[in-house]
Amino acid sequence: MTAPFSICVYCGSRAGVAEPFVQSARDVGRWVGERGGQLVYGGGNKGLMGTVADATLAAGGTVVGVIPHALVEKEFAKRDCTELHVVDTMHDRKQKMAERAGAFLALAGGIGTFEELFEVWTWRQLGYHDKPVGILNTTGYYDPLLQFLAGSVRAGFMNDWQMDLVRVGTEPAALLEALVAGSKPAGAQDLSRI
Repeated sequence: MTAPFSICVYCGSRAGVAEPFVQSARDVGRWVGERGGQLVYGGGNKGLMGTVADATLAAGGTVVGVIPHALVEKEFAKRDCTELHVVDTMHDRKQKMAERAGAFLALAGGIGTFEELFEVWTWRQLGYHDKPVGILNTTGYYDPLLQFLAGSVRAGFMNDWQMDLVRVGTEPAALLEALVAGSKPAGAQDLSRI
């Protein structure tokens, strides 16, 4: 049976120092699972990655993990995913995740999360896909980044149209509903030309 929607979640392989980060990952996973959805994520079993996957599975959803060989031990690959794909490179990982998802959501995370968010955002503004992209701004975590990006618009290196390609929210359910409402069927777009 095919899931009614598939959402790719980017988030930290660490839990962070504040409980709200962990709780938001739990809330996202529970929301996806309770609606019979599919979570696509980086395949790790640590930090927010493990939390969102565990919550999705516990609530009845399916979980597709994608992890490169080099990170199987480092990120403790989650062996009980519905599907666990071990791929050769980080590029393979990101492309497979993008192909399997109908929308993208960034939770709190570090440099890897930032890189994944900016990549799918860039792909969207270049027209490689038209899937929704969102940022869950738990406890104002992304406020400094959003302020920096607003400064980039003022400086003329970005514009409001580019900023409008990303939906920012603080409440998991409302943001997920908006992303899923605008999502595309997983695999509906050929991302092999990226």
